[in-house]
Amino acid sequence: MDQIKIGSFLKELRKEKNMTQESLAEKLNVSNRTVSRWETGSNMPDISMLVEIAELYDVSIPEIINGERKSEKMDKETKETAVAMAEYSKNAVKRSILGITGNLLSAFGTFIIISALVMFPSDSSWGGNYALLGSIFLLIGIYLKIKPVIQKRGRRLLVILGCIILLLGTFTISDYMAVTQFDQAPRFRYETIYDSQYGDRLVYKTLFFTAVVKNLGTEDQEAYILK
Repeated sequence: MDQIKIGSFLKELRKEKNMTQESLAEKLNVSNRTVSRWETGSNMPDISMLVEIAELYDVSIPEIINGERKSEKMDKETKETAVAMAEYSKNAVKRSILGITGNLLSAFGTFIIISALVMFPSDSSWGGNYALLGSIFLLIGIYLKIKPVIQKRGRRLLVILGCIILLLGTFTISDYMAVTQFDQAPRFRYETIYDSQYGDRLVYKTLFFTAVVKNLGTEDQEAYILK
């Protein structure tokens, strides 16, 4: 492929249309410098831009690549192929962007979850709240990552539902272990009740069990599950 020849051909086609580099650049939504680099052969238009140039100059893609006119009209099949290639290129870029964004959001969400569980004590509601916030980022990231792979929206939602169940199960098990093994308050509770009958007790309600903590914040702290 002779880029100098292609550049000269592009310049010749522009002059046939009585267009300046500035007017062409404005029409194609590129800079004057970009047009100049095409016509000097120092750079080449990408495939999607070639389609626009071919339509504007009424030539075929092969004619531009060969740097000479071979037919009067742009071949329909060649045009369709070029358009398909351009569309494929755009879709590939879109998939790449979705993948990168999904990875970043997933990593950020995981970081928030781990940080929340490590930084905040179990008796503070902030740990559970931040962990749930991190879960939202994580789920959005997973959705973006699977979107290019799983075409049907219903199936993507099923995957997300499975992830939600997995996260819910993980948080529930961690709370259960915290209460039964370490005498700590559950992080993911939706209600905290002060037991007026027993001044040293707090009752924590979670989705799947109710826990009681005695002597909170003392060396004699004790926690157990209400049956």
